[in-house]
Amino acid sequence: MTKYAGFWSSVAAIVFLAAPVLAEGETAATVVATVNGTNITLGHMIALKETLPEQYQTLPDDVLFKGILDQLVQQEALAQSVKDLSARDSANIENDRRGYVSGVAIQGIVQTAVTDEALQAAYEARFKDAAPQTEYNASHILVETEEKANLLKQEVADGAAFAEVAKANSTDTGSGANGGDLGWFGLGMMVKPFEDAVIAAKVGEVTGPIKSDFGYHLILVKETRVAAKPTLDELRDELAAELESAAIKAKVDELTAAAAVTKPGEAINPALLKNTALID
Repeated sequence: MTKYAGFWSSVAAIVFLAAPVLAEGETAATVVATVNGTNITLGHMIALKETLPEQYQTLPDDVLFKGILDQLVQQEALAQSVKDLSARDSANIENDRRGYVSGVAIQGIVQTAVTDEALQAAYEARFKDAAPQTEYNASHILVETEEKANLLKQEVADGAAFAEVAKANSTDTGSGANGGDLGWFGLGMMVKPFEDAVIAAKVGEVTGPIKSDFGYHLILVKETRVAAKPTLDELRDELAAELESAAIKAKVDELTAAAAVTKPGEAINPALLKNTALID
């Protein structure tokens, strides 16, 4: 049975009635049904609605109201029919509650951590002492042997166009078809021997052969420029994630340090995790 099986059956059986009219002053605690004395509230209904798949969210209010109410009544009746929960059932209920409530705590931490002021401060801190970064516009020819690379280098020295030699010979099929063009790139985007050669190269001169794990490269640096600093908007998601992570870690460390924590289970054989019979 799926999570929403009861809801499906309720919706299918609905007769289109007038939507319930709630008096002013209704609250989350307003009782909408009782099952053997256990209350189901308007708050329960609203919370369940928020979790429904998108296709249910667009149903008419009267259909949705009756379907959700019937779903909750059915669930409560089913829940009450279970008299004895296994250790597995109880553990899952407790884990679900712990996970949900800790998620609520994390939500609160994140909301206070990620503000416009905090984002601006993080942005400024990142670039405060950062040196200008250089970007390179280069082409290369990749071949399998150093001998082949030297022969091609001589062809270029004798007047052959670097791009044409790359098209005819480069084993890098991606860039080779474009005359070896690699476009613009910054530091950290290429393998180390290649990057070192690019940094040391003179613009307009063929460098190499340079050996990497891919083979032997002839490199032509065509142009360099100072990389533009990314804007705050471009880094907003990245900085927000860093702020969230740091705030959550700090709060978790604070709370666990202040809590009276004991771990007698650390002496238990870790292999017991595989013993599912313990919770049957």
